[in-house]
Amino acid sequence: MEQGYSTKDAAEAVDINVRTGKRWRNGQHLQSKRRRAVPPIGTEAVEEPPSPPSRYLREAGRIHIADRLREKASMRKIAEELGRSPSTISREVRRNRRAMPNGGWYYRPHTAQAQANARRPRPKTGKIGLNPEVRDFVQDHLAMRWSPEQICQALRARFPDRPEMHVTHETIYQALYVQGRGELRREPTRALRTGRARRRPHRHAYKRVSRPVKDMIMISDRPAEADDRAFPGH
Repeated sequence: MEQGYSTKDAAEAVDINVRTGKRWRNGQHLQSKRRRAVPPIGTEAVEEPPSPPSRYLREAGRIHIADRLREKASMRKIAEELGRSPSTISREVRRNRRAMPNGGWYYRPHTAQAQANARRPRPKTGKIGLNPEVRDFVQDHLAMRWSPEQICQALRARFPDRPEMHVTHETIYQALYVQGRGELRREPTRALRTGRARRRPHRHAYKRVSRPVKDMIMISDRPAEADDRAFPGH
């Protein structure tokens, strides 16, 4: 409408009802127990701060693709507007478009987003979650206040000829701290003797620990014959 469109023309351009367009333009109180006003649409509601593109296309990007396809924009132009490569946009449309009886096709952004979410890989179940015997053993010994290090050693001692029963202490920690996988349904603060809810790293990758060398001889203390290399080995 800021570009000179009437309410009717703007509503038809975005494929909504004229009455809905008027509500968006003027703002309206919603009919609910908690009445709240929807602010009218303005430039501050449309403009968003620029953000770098993520690895995956988001729903807003797919809506932009659908709008520009309706306006007959080229794949290269759409890719330039989204900061993507043309092959990414072409692959997105080709993968999620649907054929029509007349030989054409259409692209629905919300359907494409749902299909992309379904294709996205989910986290795999760990070794403890796949083996009930290991899970019960770990659960029982955590209840006995054993540490993960003690539990992994006990598993190797109890089942020396069964590699499927061997886990590392890191696997136990991951099963405790990574929630939502159903491997160890215990709170870390109750399961571990330390009572910590988060893991504490022993060292940082960027922080190098320097250890002095015992009885180290400095270059300034080397003998004089080492400078002229008069003797082999210097």
